[in-house]
Amino acid sequence: MTAPKLAAGLSQLSGAYDALLCDVWGVIHNGRESFPAACQALVRYRAERGPVILISNSPRPAGPVIEQLDGLGVPREAWSHIVTSGDATRLLLAERAPGPAWLIGPDRDAPLYEGLGLEASDLDHARFISVTGPYDDENDEPADYRDRFCAAIERDLELICANPDIVVQRGEKLIYCGGALAQLYESLGGRVTMAGKPYPAIYELSLAKAQAALGRPLDARRVLCIGDGLPTDIRGANAQGLDVLFVANGIHGAETVGPEGLNLPAVEDLLRQEGLSATCAIADLVW
Repeated sequence: MTAPKLAAGLSQLSGAYDALLCDVWGVIHNGRESFPAACQALVRYRAERGPVILISNSPRPAGPVIEQLDGLGVPREAWSHIVTSGDATRLLLAERAPGPAWLIGPDRDAPLYEGLGLEASDLDHARFISVTGPYDDENDEPADYRDRFCAAIERDLELICANPDIVVQRGEKLIYCGGALAQLYESLGGRVTMAGKPYPAIYELSLAKAQAALGRPLDARRVLCIGDGLPTDIRGANAQGLDVLFVANGIHGAETVGPEGLNLPAVEDLLRQEGLSATCAIADLVW
């Protein structure tokens, strides 16, 4: 497995790629504030090289994500299109409508279900489960759902997870996402289906958007994925055979970035432990 090269900035790599598929949370913002240097790097790439597709495991469709990015000060010049796990998951939910479904997640994720004709119900009457995340992601833990999940598994209910992320960084805090609940459900013997990263559906949508924005056939060898999550961003890019720039100072920052900056041997060890590879690595996304 080839060790990643240390990248000084996106400008060093940009000439080799016609399009970027860039993660959102952990790369261009932390849920509280945007990262100006990362945003400007994407602005420069889009202006000088090609399209930038933001590829997010947000369980909501692209519209509400755009509103969130605007509120965090992410310039619209930094991206060409946004593709979310919610966009891909809506296709799965539409196939299973009208349900009924036991919906797990905060109220803010309600746009995922708009216009699908899906009926919400309690666990006892559900035909499947749809998870966007914990009801209260500031306080809930996966173990809080264990007993209810065991009851659902006894009825062989399928769980559709709209956000495969296990955790994300909100400010200085790591919070559980839908993927943590799906991971527990599967470990208990339940059936889980997901469409976001690292699964193929979201990449198929993203590559189609990139090709449309480019205006000509897109060579997958000239697509660069950028992300900070090993089980989602890096594993997904590897599965698609796409080059990847690992942004270390995201959810794995405590393990890979020290007072002297990026610890490349630590990055190599982390990737090796997970059976993954990255083309390049950088502490934070910069131009």
